[in-house]
Amino acid sequence: MTTTPDGTATTTRTTFSRTTRITETINTDAATVWRLLTTAATYPDWNSTVVSLDGDITPGAKIRLVSTLDPSRTFTLKIKEFTPPARLSWGDALGTRVYSLAETNDGQTRFEMVERIGGPVFPLFANKIPSFDASFAQFTADLKAAAEQAR
Repeated sequence: MTTTPDGTATTTRTTFSRTTRITETINTDAATVWRLLTTAATYPDWNSTVVSLDGDITPGAKIRLVSTLDPSRTFTLKIKEFTPPARLSWGDALGTRVYSLAETNDGQTRFEMVERIGGPVFPLFANKIPSFDASFAQFTADLKAAAEQAR
């Protein structure tokens, strides 16, 4: 098994799903990273992959996300998991994105973002979904810069 360097996204494909994953060490505490991930209104300020994010990132809430990958489309996503300051997930019927934070002994935070898209009808539209690798790398770089600046 090979290890992917921090900040490099990888995608695994199967017939019925696609999973993209990235990890990064951020030089600040998990609470700082968590604040950035859970304050919807400020996403466009620090994250160049997000056009807009409306709604409140709270347990069970729905948010409306517009991404630079497809600025003509608004994704309505439900907050599926909200465990401060360690785990946040949101998604819809076809996919879920999970953010995981683990504070290290030296005060840094291990950040991981994983998105799985799939289901029985996935093969019908899989070729229409753009790669997330570059977007994940940019999202993570933006998060790292904003969190380290905020510490």
